[in-house]
Amino acid sequence: MTLAPHPLVSARLEDCLEALAQADDGQLAARLAALVDVLRPGAADDQAAALRPLLALLGTHPDLAAALGNTLARLFAGQHAQGLFADLGLLPGTGFYSELWRRFAHRVLPAAPDPLELADTLAAVFHAPGDAPWVDAVAEDEWLALFALVAPGFTAGGGQRALLGDVNRALKVLSHRVAALGSDPRLRRVHPRLAEGESPFLAQAAEVAAVADAETARLASTGLPPPDGRHALVMLEQCEATIRKVRNATGTTGISIALTYLLERLSDHMARLRLLLDVAASGAGPAAVALLRTAVNASRRRNDLGEHLARNTELVAREVTEHAGRTGEHYIATDRAQYRAMLGAALGAGMIVPFMALAKLGLHGLHAPPLVEGLLYSLLYAGGFMLIHVLHFSLATKQPAMTAARIAAALEGDGRRGPDVAALAELVVRVARTQFIAVVGNVALALPLAWLVCTAALRFSGLAVAGPDKAAGMLHDVHPLASLALLHAAIAGVYLFLAGIVSGYHDNFTVYGRIPDRVAQLPWLVRLAGPERAARLAAYLEHNLGGLAGNFYFGFMLGMTGSIGLITGLPLDIRHVTFSAANVGIATASLQGLPWGTLLWTAGGVALVGVVNLTVSFSLALLLAMKARRMRFRHGRPLALALLRRLRHAPLDFVRPPA
Repeated sequence: MTLAPHPLVSARLEDCLEALAQADDGQLAARLAALVDVLRPGAADDQAAALRPLLALLGTHPDLAAALGNTLARLFAGQHAQGLFADLGLLPGTGFYSELWRRFAHRVLPAAPDPLELADTLAAVFHAPGDAPWVDAVAEDEWLALFALVAPGFTAGGGQRALLGDVNRALKVLSHRVAALGSDPRLRRVHPRLAEGESPFLAQAAEVAAVADAETARLASTGLPPPDGRHALVMLEQCEATIRKVRNATGTTGISIALTYLLERLSDHMARLRLLLDVAASGAGPAAVALLRTAVNASRRRNDLGEHLARNTELVAREVTEHAGRTGEHYIATDRAQYRAMLGAALGAGMIVPFMALAKLGLHGLHAPPLVEGLLYSLLYAGGFMLIHVLHFSLATKQPAMTAARIAAALEGDGRRGPDVAALAELVVRVARTQFIAVVGNVALALPLAWLVCTAALRFSGLAVAGPDKAAGMLHDVHPLASLALLHAAIAGVYLFLAGIVSGYHDNFTVYGRIPDRVAQLPWLVRLAGPERAARLAAYLEHNLGGLAGNFYFGFMLGMTGSIGLITGLPLDIRHVTFSAANVGIATASLQGLPWGTLLWTAGGVALVGVVNLTVSFSLALLLAMKARRMRFRHGRPLALALLRRLRHAPLDFVRPPA
């Protein structure tokens, strides 16, 4: 490697080093920041070469290298490094929401730096947003070369003793935190074996403390061998294995934000423990480089809201989508019997929706204030959707949010290899034809049944259910060009996605909160209904609470949107394919002699509303399920080719199952 810095850069570095050597303790942070400012690469520079000018200069000027090492020793001796090692980049014990608020508050009004805290000094030195990338980009051997150049001055100035002393104290602090976190009741609740026998979380504290004490004795007395940290590492491996078991068991135990935060804290603390044990054993070796990179990265991210949200909601998001994926299995027909069953369930929902649409029309005739009207609509929607669920009928648009999670699980494969593209294509075909027959079942009964009811009312009473203006407005509302029908259909698609999330969340909550067990032993319920009926109710809630909650919230989302749009003046409303079909049936029965052009535009509008409903809800659900699994869709081309081959050879498989 050739080290040939530009003369101007070399001169600036030399000036910075000389100023740093003459600085008093209060000026060290500012002078080090000035040195890093010179080293910091520009946008067009090679980030991996950022350290080479300094290495070249120190290699030819041992006096400057010794002075830099002595300055760093003064920094470690005069400031507290325990916070840097035991706190920086680690989640605090205040909890998820408190840490979220702290980060937000510190983004708005940054905290005042403490001149005695090395963590704050590090943040002042590496203060630019792009510092972490170039610190990572510099090769490990170049960092080790820098450590070797400044080591004589650093050791002579007492820096090594101060550094390792802080490392030993941080080891004890971290190990005790891990012991306390590993004994948390929330962890024992989902992993009862921690209460049986000796917990590895408690055992590691004694082993790490022994290593730290031995290292402290070695610093005080020369000639002692380095401590043996192998037993501590074995205990940490057992702790990590326990955490993996807890994460893998969330399908049966459930998960919460608080438990996710606890697991993240444990993982972070144990990773830092491993790193500090390596530093204590090897000194200025590769572990020290890793510690520097970790510290700079953590310093730049300590007020990052997005990173905090992503880390602490990922496991919950995955478990929510996993529950949705397991529910999605019920929405995929694999044979003709299941296909016919899905058609029957869809027809059942199509039978209920027209009466919901007629009831909504009646509520509209009350001319209630917008907020009251929205509440009435919400109760109507929620009650109707919950009735559809209780009767085991199927609303077609509720399926994509569930089936998308199932497809994402198939995309993940077995974790070692990619997915089986042929099996994935078969799954997509099954989902497509199940979705097709569900939409057909909903619309095929909702539209004609609404028309028949309104026609019968007109014939026997002489009064149209909807007046001419209202009926014309109902047809206009689904016109794909003359109205905002597609935008409103997209809003409904977002709500469908959110309803799937709500269902998955409550399914997860049912498991984690042990709701069935708690309901089955409610004293007043047992006295009122008897133990057998209480047990049956608990079993029903175990399998249906998520679905009921999702339908309830979905109803309120649909019902309140129009009222909110009316109150705020925003163009907010919803279009749902089954309700749109029912409304078309009501309008066409109320209006006579509609031209064919109007009917064709109306039919096209209903079809497009359905496409937008399904596409938006499915896309959002698939993106969330893949993000929760940290996946990227890399199999689009082979999957598309497999689907095209299937479409060419067996196009009817997309709309009906083979014999």
